[in-house]
Amino acid sequence: MNTAERRNEILNLLQNADAPVAARKLASQFGVSRQVIVQDMAVIRAATPGILSTTRGYVIQQDSSCVREFKVRHESDQTAEEMNLIVDCGGRICNISISHRVYGRVSAEMDIRSRQDVNEFITALNNSNSSALSNATSGYHYHLVEAASEERLDLIEEQLKKAGLLAPLQPWEQNTKQEGNEE
Repeated sequence: MNTAERRNEILNLLQNADAPVAARKLASQFGVSRQVIVQDMAVIRAATPGILSTTRGYVIQQDSSCVREFKVRHESDQTAEEMNLIVDCGGRICNISISHRVYGRVSAEMDIRSRQDVNEFITALNNSNSSALSNATSGYHYHLVEAASEERLDLIEEQLKKAGLLAPLQPWEQNTKQEGNEE
């Protein structure tokens, strides 16, 4: 297999992957070094917009109509961990919302697509005199997340649960997520 064929095959693998694909795995699969894969990916990324390099591997961001709302809870110092987990699994954080006893549902647009977006958000939050919206509800909040497939949304849900960040829905939330009150 020549270089062009390998790069085409790598792109096909990324387009059909349901999870990030690690350079180490690609190197093993194609019998080349990890550095060769990194060089291949630089060329592929230059020609193909929307390929992200994450700590778990390469992922293609695709236009999608698959969205799901996740209820999460964590301490303020876990915000970057939560957001990075979502984008590393191929999700885009569309917004954040809380369900407040007095104010009702309060939402803010986010559009977080990458680790760079997460870093910029965290830096802006840390450099402001403001606190995270979720502080008003003891860390409970919701994220509307968009991904390329239901499988990616399932992966995000699984990883949030594994990290201990996914909060269980209350019976009243399962029927009407847009209404209700949160502790």
